[in-house]
Amino acid sequence: MSSPTKGEKVFRGTAVSAGVCRGKILVLHRARHIITQREIAETEIPDEVKRFEQVLVQTRKQINEIQRRVVQNMSGSEGDIFDAHLLMLEDRVVIDEVIRTIRDKKTTADFAFHTVTDRYIAAMSKEKDEFFRERVDVLRDLAGRVLDNLFEVKDAFDLKHLTEPCILVSHDLSPSTTAQLDKKFVLGFATDIGGKSSHTAIMARSLDIPAVVGLQTISDELENGDYVLLDGYNGTVVINPTDKTLFEYGQLEKNKASLDLKLAEILQQPAITLDGKTIQLSANIEDQHDVEAVLAHGAEGVGLFRTEFLFLNHEKPPGEEDQYQVYRQVAAALKPHSVIIRTLDLGGDKFVSNLQLAQEMNPFLGWRAIRFCLAQPELFRAQLRAILRASAEGNIKMMYPMISGLDELNQANALVEKCKVELRAEKIPFDENLEIGVMIEIPSAALIADALAKRAKFFSIGSNDLIQYTLAADRTNEKVSHLYEPTHPAIIRFIKMTVDAAHAHGIWTGVCGEIGGDAVLVPLLIGLGVDELSAAPPVIPEVKYMIRRVKMSEAQALAEFALQCESPTEIYARCVEFARQTAPSLFESKA
Repeated sequence: MSSPTKGEKVFRGTAVSAGVCRGKILVLHRARHIITQREIAETEIPDEVKRFEQVLVQTRKQINEIQRRVVQNMSGSEGDIFDAHLLMLEDRVVIDEVIRTIRDKKTTADFAFHTVTDRYIAAMSKEKDEFFRERVDVLRDLAGRVLDNLFEVKDAFDLKHLTEPCILVSHDLSPSTTAQLDKKFVLGFATDIGGKSSHTAIMARSLDIPAVVGLQTISDELENGDYVLLDGYNGTVVINPTDKTLFEYGQLEKNKASLDLKLAEILQQPAITLDGKTIQLSANIEDQHDVEAVLAHGAEGVGLFRTEFLFLNHEKPPGEEDQYQVYRQVAAALKPHSVIIRTLDLGGDKFVSNLQLAQEMNPFLGWRAIRFCLAQPELFRAQLRAILRASAEGNIKMMYPMISGLDELNQANALVEKCKVELRAEKIPFDENLEIGVMIEIPSAALIADALAKRAKFFSIGSNDLIQYTLAADRTNEKVSHLYEPTHPAIIRFIKMTVDAAHAHGIWTGVCGEIGGDAVLVPLLIGLGVDELSAAPPVIPEVKYMIRRVKMSEAQALAEFALQCESPTEIYARCVEFARQTAPSLFESKA
């Protein structure tokens, strides 16, 4: 137990899940298995192989059960995280290598499995790509669970014994452990390692549990029973906070509670500016399980349905009927609000193992999105027919990703017309007036927005890729991430160019990238003339609050400044200043 005379000490890390909590801590240390090479007799090898295979079956059951609980308590998108675990458990390359090691070295299953997975973890850890870093987290989690089962350890992090609320501190928390946290007893958690995009961080945000990661040595420096304050806004953990610190955070909590009440009051109100301009405020979703979140956070339909998540981590691509049922279910649940379905956007950082896509030197500039779909007409046809059939609900729209020129748009539309002819012949109903839009994600599309607007019913700006392609900066690459600037003058001008072209031809423009959910940048976007914003459901209330505090005349003045300014830093600073003056309550609880 810590001495009550210890002074205040602050640990600084990375905030990954918002909120503030305080209480006593429980330090978790995963059991470190002592794994040594032990030679076994030739006659023991079949039994050892059998033991390993039985443990894989046991682990699969455990992961399936965790996934079931996550889908039940959170959503399908969080449950999908465990598809990667299940795929790795089926990876014959790894399994066969472990079995071969058992046989060749006449050794135990635990030593063979540890040796093989350690080699993969070491190799993947050297990769800079975010995709591989995430897979390292999954493999570590899975390897620990398999070893626990091989050593017959019931649960290394068994939290069922908790009887009073606490803050968890650990070197790391695996996704499977995070998924089982009970909010009644776990106020928040802090870890030595981790990042904002890790699966553990994603699950913490879904659970609405404050979390700070990347604290380096905190698990070794704190003891059970230490009293701490955890700040999930600013990424700090304060041990033995002084009365002054507690008072300051008490004020922040009061501000947060006050803001929550204000957000609740406008939840079902329209997103309309002070001077009467209505902005369509929609949600980004990944599958049918996200519908509840859309409704709960006051969004007006779906502005981006990322259909590729229906294809990821499955043994085979979903067929027309499977897709139709999902699209129809979402549309029916959200009537009369619109549901905009983006056609398959595979490639780049999203690939499907069952389609056996060839590895590319630069996948973000390669065979992805609409390019991939046009080269796979049967796969594309099945999706288009499913969307058309679901459009009979009357509130579905469709858009193509990564359009770079007119040829791609014309080819895609021609295939849609063929599908319509088929459905008419089969007497299957669909919306004859289905609106089809174009995503503006590539500089070439923004530059020919005038031509595209003649052939589309709406535009949706995918800001993440537009920024990446315009500035030639991969935001997941730490060496160039400082160049990834949403307020770069080129980006501001591309958005304005797109909006103006759309309005000149009587169609609307939305933004469905991350900047659409950033309350600081919302006034700039609506000042540039954007008609619709689509964001992750949890941030919808804050975006709506900002919109309802803005005057269009002031937002337009901000946009005019941005269009004339040459400095991304100055533009962003002006946006921050404007946002804080317009809606101070959004920032008072995060100081």
